[in-house]
Amino acid sequence: DSLTRGTGDETGKGYVGVLVDELKEKTKQPVQLTNLGINGQRSDQLREQVQQTEVGRQIQKADVVLVTIGGNDLFRSGQGIINFNKEDLTGIQTKYLDNLKFIFEQIRRNNHKANVFFVGLYNPFIELDHGKEMSKVVRRWNYDSAEVSAAFPKIIFVPTFDLFELKVNDYLYSDKFHPNTKGYKLIAERVASLLTW
Repeated sequence: DSLTRGTGDETGKGYVGVLVDELKEKTKQPVQLTNLGINGQRSDQLREQVQQTEVGRQIQKADVVLVTIGGNDLFRSGQGIINFNKEDLTGIQTKYLDNLKFIFEQIRRNNHKANVFFVGLYNPFIELDHGKEMSKVVRRWNYDSAEVSAAFPKIIFVPTFDLFELKVNDYLYSDKFHPNTKGYKLIAERVASLLTW
């Protein structure tokens, strides 16, 4: 989704670009990146995308696959979750987890060797009214997402909730939803710490 695209990063790199720079620096090897992220994408749309022939081909060639998805399912593109009731949330999450499982199955069908890093959600609304309730929802969402990831070999859930928790506004872009350059750097460093070369 837009996090993989890097929306909100003034440098245009996002966490993926920062990570690629770091990999090139550390390995002294050329690193080729194909960024298939789409702004506003939800899990049902990624489910469709991973079934495309060309996307399957790209996954097949990959040594590492980075995934961010779920923020638009939960937050409805920045509208927050204040007006959701519990039943709505349960329905949304059930569909999302089903899509996530399918997406991971499809990635593994195309490539069983690549490490897949699945980046978890942070709560951009933590300092607003209802911020605490939202944090509870986001933590639950992340926990269930991590459980789905854990059912697959070499799919690693990467937590980001804690990175934004204490100083969320320092790390958000002016839209108060996407990370800014500093926020993306934090995510990139977290993913980099899990990469082995």
